[in-house]
Amino acid sequence: MATALVIENDPTDDPRRLGEWLTEAGLELSLVRPHAGDALPADLDGYAALVVLGGDQHAYPQPDGAPGTTWFPAVEGLLRKAVRYRVPTLGVCLGAQLLATAHAGTVALSPSGPEVGPAVVGKRDAAETDPLFRYVPLIPDVLQWHTDEITELPVGATLLAASTRYPHQAFRLGDRAWGLQFHIECDTAMIAEWATDSALLAELGYDPQLVISASNAVMADVEEVWQPFAARFAALALGELDDGGARRSLPLLGH
Repeated sequence: MATALVIENDPTDDPRRLGEWLTEAGLELSLVRPHAGDALPADLDGYAALVVLGGDQHAYPQPDGAPGTTWFPAVEGLLRKAVRYRVPTLGVCLGAQLLATAHAGTVALSPSGPEVGPAVVGKRDAAETDPLFRYVPLIPDVLQWHTDEITELPVGATLLAASTRYPHQAFRLGDRAWGLQFHIECDTAMIAEWATDSALLAELGYDPQLVISASNAVMADVEEVWQPFAARFAALALGELDDGGARRSLPLLGH
């Protein structure tokens, strides 16, 4: 079975629903938790795909030497190798930001302020020819939880989705690496964990229960869009999807 390397940067942001969708689509997951001391592989030999999840850390250096980022250079190295060798890659939130910084893009604290809870993004014209995004609705539901943003995409990146306050919501680098600023992996329990005693929500003056209930209300809509997206990503990793997004016909077995 083909295996995807999944990098978990934060114990509160595990693969959750995204992991379920990928395994249902035929990928085996090899989960590495560098935050817990797991060693990252030196390369992607033997892996059919790479997935880099989110986290509470920042993709850019912190002046106070904040902990939790010591493994980021190794993650960025794997992301560069993935793009170079055309290994199907998906970065989610922090993972998308690391995909950008690994290729000379820039990430910073967003001047637009935090983005939290259910939201929508708008597809750009380039998404219509993208193998994963072409089947995504024009204005899909997403879940957001970030204070940083990608301020400049890497040279040659293709912008696939945007929003009014955050212009870089999704992008592709090369022909097989995608970055999503938003979250597709969350279930309601994960959102509830983030919202409980959240300093960010307190700063914004948001009622945690309202954020949880509003997020829960869009979970089915998020799944309707992003479960097939994850299945297309898995199909690409499995060699069952061509670069135009169409399923390849499988050979018939002889009798």
